[in-house]
Amino acid sequence: MNQISSFHENELDRLLALSNLGIDYYEPKQGLNYLTELAAKICGTEISLVNLIDSFTQWSVSSYGMDISQMPREESVCQYTIHTSSNEGLEVKDLRDDERFKNMFYVKGSPNLRYYMGVPLTSPEGHNLGALCVMDSNLMHLTEDVKEVLRLIARQIVDRLRLNTLVADLKNKLKESELNQKKLAHDIRGPIGGILGLSDLILEEDELTTHQEILEYSEMIKQSSLSLLDLSKDILSKGFDGNSNRSRDLKEGETSLVKLKETILKLLAPQIKVKQINFDVQLNPENQLESFSKLYVLQILGNLLSNSIKFTKAGGTITVLMNLKRNELDLILELSVEDNGIGMTSSKIHEILEAGTSTHEGTRGEQGFGLGLNLVKKLVNQRNGTLGIDSKLGVGTKFTIEMKVN
Repeated sequence: MNQISSFHENELDRLLALSNLGIDYYEPKQGLNYLTELAAKICGTEISLVNLIDSFTQWSVSSYGMDISQMPREESVCQYTIHTSSNEGLEVKDLRDDERFKNMFYVKGSPNLRYYMGVPLTSPEGHNLGALCVMDSNLMHLTEDVKEVLRLIARQIVDRLRLNTLVADLKNKLKESELNQKKLAHDIRGPIGGILGLSDLILEEDELTTHQEILEYSEMIKQSSLSLLDLSKDILSKGFDGNSNRSRDLKEGETSLVKLKETILKLLAPQIKVKQINFDVQLNPENQLESFSKLYVLQILGNLLSNSIKFTKAGGTITVLMNLKRNELDLILELSVEDNGIGMTSSKIHEILEAGTSTHEGTRGEQGFGLGLNLVKKLVNQRNGTLGIDSKLGVGTKFTIEMKVN
């Protein structure tokens, strides 16, 4: 295996590990702000950031001393930190003297950064999901002891991210269990009440009950018992999930078409503004408020849209269509992302669908890492979905996705 293919394989594994955390980059991450501030205080720096890095974007999920939520991956310093050969991290003593960073906006202009120290956020499986970094507008010197504390904080941040995911999953299961218990109790109460009522009638009779009355009472008791039996069979055969009365209140780990639209508009606003893209998101109004699992959805949609933005010229148009439909017990999400960008050849489409994809520069020279669409394909496959691509050079590209979101 050559060095480039090895890098791409490792990077794809890293992106999959990040996606499997199911993190919504826009929503607050519990417990991170304290650790982020602690890193800055210990190092004596003005700024500290917790950055997660996907195919196209660096997401600052927690920040101290700097108001920032995202930036293009190719403009970040942390993109180099996650690919350092060891967990020692990356230290840049003067960003002005480094060819990679000296012309970046944050060095040439406000906040005029000079010093950078970053350590990887490494998962237990060994994947660097992002970086904890401290920065300052002055030249700094950190001792090895301080750097070691920074690495300890980074491990705590990874634990916190994983814990947040587990807690959210447990909360959802607990809420679902509580709702199921209430509905189960409600459904059982009726038949049991009927049986008890009929038994009381028989026991309270002053005179011997006639044969006909006994038959009538017995038939009623039988029917109530049968309804209980049917309920138990339903629970054992299909699993009691209370789907007949689905709540429109979103739980952690869930979203709706309306919420998904709101989230992607906020996440992609900077990229859309920079390239002056005409961006339109359309929803099928029928099920736009129904909740569904957002696992992989943001990663898939975010990568598709970042790809379209990258290859669409200023003033171009990107249209997103989203629909949620039911197929028996399954919820199916239908997505389409269409742009009037530079388009692709049939061989490029085959490369994406069959053999992975290589990198190309965007319409403003944006650097791609060649894995965004490959990641989308793998995530869609993990949800037993389908990915379709229709494209013409110079005309544009349309991606269509259909997958289960139960």
